[in-house]
Amino acid sequence: MKKELPEDTRPLGEKVTQEIRRMLIEGELQPGQRLSEAALSDDLAISRNTLREAFRVLTQEGLLRHEPNRGVFVATPSMASIIDIYRVRRFIECQALAQAWPGHPATRHIAAAVAAARRCRDAQDWLGVGTANMTFHAAIVELADSERLNTFFGHLLAELRLAFGLLHDAEFLHAPYIEMNDRILQLIESGQAQQAAQAMENYLVQSERTLLAAWARGME
Repeated sequence: MKKELPEDTRPLGEKVTQEIRRMLIEGELQPGQRLSEAALSDDLAISRNTLREAFRVLTQEGLLRHEPNRGVFVATPSMASIIDIYRVRRFIECQALAQAWPGHPATRHIAAAVAAARRCRDAQDWLGVGTANMTFHAAIVELADSERLNTFFGHLLAELRLAFGLLHDAEFLHAPYIEMNDRILQLIESGQAQQAAQAMENYLVQSERTLLAAWARGME
């Protein structure tokens, strides 16, 4: 007998907010892009009032910005926000790895994300590689067994993807991390939690430097 999925009982505004956040995380919306109320409300089959409710929430989260008489735009991360994102990521991801127990169910999600990134690389789908990378890091946080952290990190990933959007060469940005992700997975699977945490620390330092250099070039 086919198992029925539980009905999504969240308010419509919350669903729409999550959908736009997903679009940000998966790179479908780019920093600085103007969002058309008419087009987006049609695409999502919702009223403009519901869309505006989602816009207000995402603006409060720093993912969108409202300009009077001009409209709503996807936010462009500042240098300070990029530095802060990576500071928070080191606290969360490295600690999640350091305290992970062998055989944690999240390991399967981490492995699936690594495999998805390899498939996308083989297909030269670098946007897909970036999305798989987002999934990889979300699965790392799942090791901490905290729904609050998972939710918070989901918001952080949307900001992170906007930062990635500053670097327009997706292959240059994502290709080096496919093997790094695989290396961290191997350390997790072999029970080397501290080594995995240190590998992530080094990984995040490299990633932060790459993004800050991209930001500086974009500001020139």
